[in-house]
Amino acid sequence: MSPTTSDYLFGGPNPWTPEDWTSSDDRVRGGASHSYLTIAPSASDDKKSTARFHGTLDIHTLGGAGFASQRTTTTTKEWDLSRFSGLELQVPGADDKRYTLTLKDEILPNRPDGRERSSVSWEVDFTVPEGGERLRFPWKEFRPTYRGREVRDGVKPLDLERVRRVGIMVRSFFGEQEGEFELVVESIRGFQERKEEMRYKDDVSATVGAVDEEEYNEKWGAEGEELDHEAQWMASFRPWDRWRAMFCCGV
Repeated sequence: MSPTTSDYLFGGPNPWTPEDWTSSDDRVRGGASHSYLTIAPSASDDKKSTARFHGTLDIHTLGGAGFASQRTTTTTKEWDLSRFSGLELQVPGADDKRYTLTLKDEILPNRPDGRERSSVSWEVDFTVPEGGERLRFPWKEFRPTYRGREVRDGVKPLDLERVRRVGIMVRSFFGEQEGEFELVVESIRGFQERKEEMRYKDDVSATVGAVDEEEYNEKWGAEGEELDHEAQWMASFRPWDRWRAMFCCGV
């Protein structure tokens, strides 16, 4: 399928639809967080729609860690974002929690048992000022992560010509936040600037390569689902030492 080149990924002339999104919460690994994406008419223009990302972030079931997210469902659609300087979110309202916008340029085939294979995500964290705002994220602000942990070496640049998945996430950040959450997004679109410094496919100075899954599993442990980095950190302690880590580190 040819990549889509519209300025708007979602919103504007490309209305939000529930079928385009699905939840990916920590329940896949025994947690109790849950998220929803509810579509409603825009308050400023009834011909447009908005997406309300909401739910409950639980950090007690997994011992201080937790995450809830919504991601696109398509496995065939691609977005060509190479002509843009970054992504822009029009956010009319939100609470004071910290959220994460995620992108993927690779979706691997499922495992034999049907579980999804992990691949590198590109993430940027953000908060929304009271009253809402238009938020812009240049490509250089997106950082590569693998199973929730930032990857500094051996990662190929984000392929902006073929972005295959978009997601919105809220995580606990080591027990920093929990409970009910709400983020209203009117649109996600590309924006352009005349001058920019970006790290992307055609940047010859960027690191090339890919994450070696076997090497990663040997160091951090094998898992079939996307993991929150906080849960991995907590799991590194012996059971009787976890309370000490939670007490001294505020998890």
